[in-house]
Amino acid sequence: MALIFSTTLRPSKLEMLAAWLPTQDWFHGDASQLEAIGAYRFDDPAGEVGMEGHILTAGDDTIYHVPLTYRGAPLAGGEAFLLGTAEDSELGERWFYDATGDPVYQAALAETITTGGREAAVFVAADHSSTPVQRETVTKVWGSGSAGSTLGEAAPQADRFTVLRELGSATPESPFGWVLRGTWPGLKYPALFAVVADA
Repeated sequence: MALIFSTTLRPSKLEMLAAWLPTQDWFHGDASQLEAIGAYRFDDPAGEVGMEGHILTAGDDTIYHVPLTYRGAPLAGGEAFLLGTAEDSELGERWFYDATGDPVYQAALAETITTGGREAAVFVAADHSSTPVQRETVTKVWGSGSAGSTLGEAAPQADRFTVLRELGSATPESPFGWVLRGTWPGLKYPALFAVVADA
């Protein structure tokens, strides 16, 4: 499960994304019209890294998939993937990263895909002393594998999978791989979010 607190974040995630997205060559929208239409979370077993996949539009019909991670300290070697820092009213300073460059997200994505896993259940609490309440899940993702499947003994590497930045684009040719699919409110058919290729 993913436990989140009802806190204030400055700057907000959307503000950080609006500043960062225009620097990415795969983004061709209007960042001033950025709108969140869904999000899913993965759970870090160590409880140290937050992981949230954002589904966004930016002034046209293109739907973007932007997974982020956030940490209580900088990610060693992660400078190229850093969006910036924000002040959380409950947790203090947080470092936000493009999750495709974060090994914790890489491992969570690979495990979810290969084992047929799903998004994390989200529980919300006002603060550390409050009783968490489960939030309804409206954005769902699931892996195509099955329980007991693995990627092998080697730890998953970034080149073992591809995160799709535009949802609804053509399915990559990967007949021997595993995929992550998902839905969000208003979507008629599942979209492809990511694929792990069988090396």
